[in-house]
Amino acid sequence: MDKFGLIGKNISYSFSKEFFRNKFQDEGILNASYENFDIQNIEEFLEILKIHPNLKGLNVTIPYKESIIPFLDEMDEKAAKIGAVNTIKILEDGKLKGYNTDYYGFSKSLEPHLKPIHKKALILGTGGASKAIKYALEELQIESAFVSRNPSKETVFTYNSLTESIIEKHQIIINCTPLGTYPNIDECPYIPYQAISNSHILFDLIYNPKETKFLQLGKTENAICLNGLNMLIYQANKAWEIWNV
Repeated sequence: MDKFGLIGKNISYSFSKEFFRNKFQDEGILNASYENFDIQNIEEFLEILKIHPNLKGLNVTIPYKESIIPFLDEMDEKAAKIGAVNTIKILEDGKLKGYNTDYYGFSKSLEPHLKPIHKKALILGTGGASKAIKYALEELQIESAFVSRNPSKETVFTYNSLTESIIEKHQIIINCTPLGTYPNIDECPYIPYQAISNSHILFDLIYNPKETKFLQLGKTENAICLNGLNMLIYQANKAWEIWNV
């Protein structure tokens, strides 16, 4: 039986296993299984490969989307440009090839809601997922800026430097941090929510809970609020396509 799975840390909240179990059932795929590989450090990845020789493909989630790269033999061109991997295909010769399907899932989820006013975006967080979001926004010709707790080479704003004026000028705000993920549902990024309007799109990559505090606060200001569930479904189906080509 072909085996697939998800690599991450503290991933009991993840919907991926349930998604693929349902997919296999609905589509009559009898020779495949999917499981979570919850590892505390990236070095354990090699042990997973050793224990499960029938692995054909893996998804990668927080916090390993960048640290997985040195373990790969090759990378898809887009994943290399993004600098983060969330999908691994195990080739017939045993070599590992990295892909990124996050950017695809995000684009497909965001596009139906875009209007001419949506020219600038704030990306909250600078981890592996945020790099895929930046790439997707560039493809959509939307200017973007990273927001982080601490100043860095890639950070344009820190949370402390965000003003109402900055929020007003950036009509798309994407939460790429884990703040608000179950069970810590009372957490949210620290931004001036009062400056959000009905012209804004708030997109949270989190999908558990369905409505994070970040989205609840946006909803109060009549913003369009999107969680990460559609993005997950798009990127998971894209990963399945990659594994089976």
